[in-house]
Amino acid sequence: MNNSTKNQNSEYKMEVHHHPHVEKKRFKEYILEFLMIFFAVFLGFIAENIRENIVEKEKGKQYIQSFYEDLKTDTVRLNYLIDFEAKKIAALNVLVPCYDSLLKGQTPVSLLGIVKHSLSNNPFQMNGRTFGQLTNGGGFRLLPKTAADSIISYQKQGNNIEEYQSTLYQQSQDNLRNTFNEIVDFIPYSKLYSNVGEIPIPDATGINQPLILCSDKVLLRKYFNQLFQYLRVIVQHRNGLKRLRDKANILLSYFKYDYHLE
Repeated sequence: MNNSTKNQNSEYKMEVHHHPHVEKKRFKEYILEFLMIFFAVFLGFIAENIRENIVEKEKGKQYIQSFYEDLKTDTVRLNYLIDFEAKKIAALNVLVPCYDSLLKGQTPVSLLGIVKHSLSNNPFQMNGRTFGQLTNGGGFRLLPKTAADSIISYQKQGNNIEEYQSTLYQQSQDNLRNTFNEIVDFIPYSKLYSNVGEIPIPDATGINQPLILCSDKVLLRKYFNQLFQYLRVIVQHRNGLKRLRDKANILLSYFKYDYHLE
């Protein structure tokens, strides 16, 4: 091998084993890169939280709007029932003179009103649409504590009324109806319903026969005792409806003002 070839091989080996010089990063640059990545992730996390808070706040407002509409429906129903119960109370507030007249063999006009307003009741049922959604969907966490507590308190008060209706009120109504069926005379009773197949509402027009059979004084006394109990139950029911209506009106004003609802 001549000198020229040796020199070329030597140069080749030198070229093969030559590595470029790589400048190492300083520690501060690693810190800077870490901080940039950290802040990018952190800002993304904050942005996502802000977005979720906006979405949840809007969802909470939708729940409030829905419950607000439920309250308006409830107040219409409550106003009707309070007036309905007031008419029943007025008709039943003459029990004593009516009873005295019956014992004397007379048939007072007030008896027709008593019978008409004691044959059935008209219960209240809350519009529980939004409360069910809040409960089943965990929506209460989206509401301010004051709003959530107010809704829960209203629902609890309404539940108490519904429970009262299904227990004491219904029991009093059933007892009274059963005794009435024992003491009423069929012919004049049937004439209370001019068109029972279409309009099952009693109408006293044209009744000129004694409605109550007065021969059994014990049964008559039982009937009027139950009427008196029924009157007390109705008064209690009406008062509960009034308290619930007052609460509903307060909540309507509160939500309308705080959430700018119409």
